[in-house]
Amino acid sequence: MIDKSIVEKLAEEWLQGKEYFLVDVTVSPDDRIVVEIDHAEGVWIEDCVELSRFIEGRLSREEEDYELEVGSAGLGQPFKVLQQYVNHIGHEVETLTNAGRKLHGVLSAADADHFELTVRVKKKAEGEKRPKWVDETVPLHYDEVKYTKYLISFK
Repeated sequence: MIDKSIVEKLAEEWLQGKEYFLVDVTVSPDDRIVVEIDHAEGVWIEDCVELSRFIEGRLSREEEDYELEVGSAGLGQPFKVLQQYVNHIGHEVETLTNAGRKLHGVLSAADADHFELTVRVKKKAEGEKRPKWVDETVPLHYDEVKYTKYLISFK
């Protein structure tokens, strides 16, 4: 079986000096390799082809036969690395907490420890008769959520 760390090192080598970043590498027991990359402005097919050729040129099919797929992390897929959170600051996202609470809001901040969502909630101010919509910041640690993903809207 091909070692995942070798594929990761090859991908990182190709990514050096580029604005792309590595999202994930998976290697199945039958040597199906999937490399996911991302970029703040999207992923170009030509770059996926170039990375695929780079990796293929450094792995030997004589030692072990494999299937290689290089592609984008995919819009609408859960975020896997911090850079995806950072790239989507200011955009609408959906987060499902480990407690089962689904939040829709704008990703307002992200760092290595946590991220923040700005969500709209109805709150009744003291002395008011009716509740009003207000923005509320919800801080979340990464280990508190099952997933966060870009919210695709067709409005």
